[in-house]
Amino acid sequence: MKIIGLTGGIGMGKSTVAGIFRRRHVPVFDADATVRALQAPGGAAIPILAASFPGVVRAGVLDRAALRAQVLADPVARRRLEAIMHRMVRAAETKFLAAARRRGARAVLLDIPLLFETGGEARVDLALTVSAPRAVQIARVLRRGLPRAEIERIIALQMPDTEKRRRADAVIATGLSRHHTLRAVRRLMAAHVFPPAARLAPAAGQPAAAITSRSRG
Repeated sequence: MKIIGLTGGIGMGKSTVAGIFRRRHVPVFDADATVRALQAPGGAAIPILAASFPGVVRAGVLDRAALRAQVLADPVARRRLEAIMHRMVRAAETKFLAAARRRGARAVLLDIPLLFETGGEARVDLALTVSAPRAVQIARVLRRGLPRAEIERIIALQMPDTEKRRRADAVIATGLSRHHTLRAVRRLMAAHVFPPAARLAPAAGQPAAAITSRSRG
């Protein structure tokens, strides 16, 4: 079973790319969705967060804005939150992979925003990053309702896009049209997920404008 890791900064288009994989029947592990489930009322993370970050849980409900304010202002608090959630998300990922293997999946996609920051590239066969111009990135996140100043702070805390691109095995550009992204992902899947029997590696000279890739060796 081939394990593909997908990463990218906020607003870079991870959800769009993950959706294309889902439509091709590739099982997708969504780390962000797992975090939301863990932090929902009754979620396994709630009592731990209540004990670790006083005031962010009220009547069993997490105040996400209060938690975000604490961790954006305090690097120690941010690292503590990351340690808590990464451990729980990793356990959920392990269960997901075991279930996919039992079903005989040919490939799976791990949608993990902090793939490189947590050393996750070591446990995937192919690391993908999605990338778009900064203006496009910010415009997308502004549509979610976050203030621009907060968006800028979040981006500043994330690994730079240039570094993610450097460390990835393949880069999917999402700053043009949805159709452009769809074609790039389909080419990547044809090369790495559903290759013809006679060709198990991407052909030389693929257009770098849409997708660039390199072998892990």
